Amino acid sequence: MRFSGIHTPIITPYREDRSIDYDALEAVLENLIASKVDGIISGGSTGEYYAQSIDERKELANFIKKKLTGRLPLTIGTGAMRLEDSLSMARHAREIGADAILVGSPPYSVPTERENALNALAIDRAANLPIILYNYPGRMGVSMGEEFLDRVGRSGNFQAIKESSGDINRVHLLARDYPHIQMCCGMDDQALEFFAWGATGWVAGGANFLPREHAALYKACVLEGDFVKGRRIMSALLPLMRVLEQGGKFIQNIKFGCEIMGMRAGPPRPPLRALNKEDKRSLERVVEVLRSTISKIESGEKQ
Repeated sequence: MRFSGIHTPIITPYREDRSIDYDALEAVLENLIASKVDGIISGGSTGEYYAQSIDERKELANFIKKKLTGRLPLTIGTGAMRLEDSLSMARHAREIGADAILVGSPPYSVPTERENALNALAIDRAANLPIILYNYPGRMGVSMGEEFLDRVGRSGNFQAIKESSGDINRVHLLARDYPHIQMCCGMDDQALEFFAWGATGWVAGGANFLPREHAALYKACVLEGDFVKGRRIMSALLPLMRVLEQGGKFIQNIKFGCEIMGMRAGPPRPPLRALNKEDKRSLERVVEVLRSTISKIESGEKQ
């Protein structure tokens, strides 16, 4: 499987009582399909998998798979603290005909590179599907280093990696020493650098509500090879990246971004809380300017 283009880790809309709003989820999904993103990820951190039971995660995967009707590839997240839960999600992905699975490091336990690799290989055996690794040491406590990559490389299913360390030297390492693993941007404010170093795709949470604007950067850099245009688009996107990450409110901002675009998203589940009025106004201003600026760049209008 080619993990190329924009793969969106879809949000989980909730009602005010924090139950899953499946009607709203279908609307977000249909908007992504209409916007021509390249893939959907169910059970990513943007989807708040950590606040859901395994049964809920399976129900969400079932729903998304059914509604996609084969129109886009579906990747299912297997992240969990317990290996048993990851194995259960991996088997479920295989059973419902998912196209790939997302495999991260188990949080909190801080495994060694060898232990982490054996964990990932066990998940691989349970699914036997293409895998996109998820390297996010800031959340998981460990990085998928060279020993890990060498060990999991014994299985051909490990085909891509979402690199979210924020360390640009990791981008260099993956590009030079692991070219057989498709590199995907997982650090939004470094997307231009990822593409310059040969990244094939972008796992972009912000694409839940601005899919066309994210795709514009991918198109300019990867499909057209126009990094002059790419820098202009990236410059327009950077204020959004700063706002999304302000105060650790990434998911809250993504969900309110969907609301700005006319889609119900609802509040996040605890311990997270919805944005305050000031934060909402800040995101609204950024989105308005960003959309106008990128539209002008795409139309060829000089600034």
